[in-house]
Amino acid sequence: MINYTEMNVDELKKEFSKIKEEYEAIKAEHLSLDMSRGKPGKDNMDLSEKMFDLVGNDTGFKNVDGIDCRNYGGLDGLTELKNLFAAILDMPPEQMIVGGNSSLNMMFDTISQGMTHGLGGKPWCKEEGLKFLCPAPGYDRHFAITEYFGFDMISIPISETGPDMDMVEELVKDEKVKGIWCVPKYSNPEGITYSDETVRRFANLHPAANDFHIFWDNAYAVHDLVDDGDNLLNIYDECVKAGNPDLPIIFASTSKITFPGAGVAVEAGSPEVVKMLKGRMRFQTIGPDKLNQLRHARLLHSLSDLKEHMRGHAEILRPKFKNVLDAFENNLSGTGVARWNKPKGGYFISLYVLPGCAKRVDELCSEAGLTLTPAGAAFPYGIDPEDSNLRIAPTFPSADETKTAAQLLTVAVRYAALEKLINDKDN
Repeated sequence: MINYTEMNVDELKKEFSKIKEEYEAIKAEHLSLDMSRGKPGKDNMDLSEKMFDLVGNDTGFKNVDGIDCRNYGGLDGLTELKNLFAAILDMPPEQMIVGGNSSLNMMFDTISQGMTHGLGGKPWCKEEGLKFLCPAPGYDRHFAITEYFGFDMISIPISETGPDMDMVEELVKDEKVKGIWCVPKYSNPEGITYSDETVRRFANLHPAANDFHIFWDNAYAVHDLVDDGDNLLNIYDECVKAGNPDLPIIFASTSKITFPGAGVAVEAGSPEVVKMLKGRMRFQTIGPDKLNQLRHARLLHSLSDLKEHMRGHAEILRPKFKNVLDAFENNLSGTGVARWNKPKGGYFISLYVLPGCAKRVDELCSEAGLTLTPAGAAFPYGIDPEDSNLRIAPTFPSADETKTAAQLLTVAVRYAALEKLINDKDN
């Protein structure tokens, strides 16, 4: 395909006329497609539906410890789930706090605790000018939490090895910097996994603030799309080696393993961190939904069961990702106006379009019936300084729908790029 950036204005206008005609034809189909968030489709969720037959009058309500899961108690979760998450995170089960359905809720609550009671120091609400480091593009809901609590969010560039650690190491010299958000494996939306060197540099940080923490959201720990998925170095082990065991607070969940709205979440850390968090939890709750935890325990007996379950997910998701990536390759490769990642796992593809065009692509897609995550959402305050990045989530539509959606998306990318190039040359 010819490089648009090398065309003269007459060639651009001729090409634009063809693309506009193609766009209008797709628009006339009145599509209704959604690639806006990392939601599993019905086919993925169906893999776990047998869970509802695993707890009840015939199967019993007691766990391996004899706890009647219909009743109060069990502040930090069932033994079976602690063991499962311990295997996923490669940490001791006694350092797991297994909760409700939302790891995001646990993250919000932990930041809230920092504000009111501190996370190893004085309450953050008694300080001014608080800052938080935000690798970007990143997870918009992470950024929303720290924006809600009034932190000054600092964008950290991210590459194929992870966040810019030179920048991180320099910024943590400021005692007002209280933490950093991280999605270390198949990051949202870049799909990269932090290198061993990056993980070790995180573990060896020497923050000026004694209550600085790495918020390590390992949301895609077992979400490989291929057999030779990425390997992530164990942050907790590295922190222990570096003499910084209290530095990371680690999160994960089964939200994209079983049911997003009815999964199980976990928060983990050093014995001291877990002791602090559990000491506060006893004022919040009598215990989590143990029946839901029991259902999960009976569906996913072991790490090997979990891996087999995730292979089923991968078989459903691979064609969806392939359809989108094939459309990018066939329709955008060589145009000079787009680039994208090719992740081995996770839930997203990060698409970069011609600077100044992401919002226009989003608008064109919306007008033609395709909902995307709003342009800029993957940056603090929702502002992409280049107006270039789009987070693409192929997981929710059917495989056939991803073909249609990807075709529309690539037409919109070319439409917006040609429109801008023509305008730039005319002016």
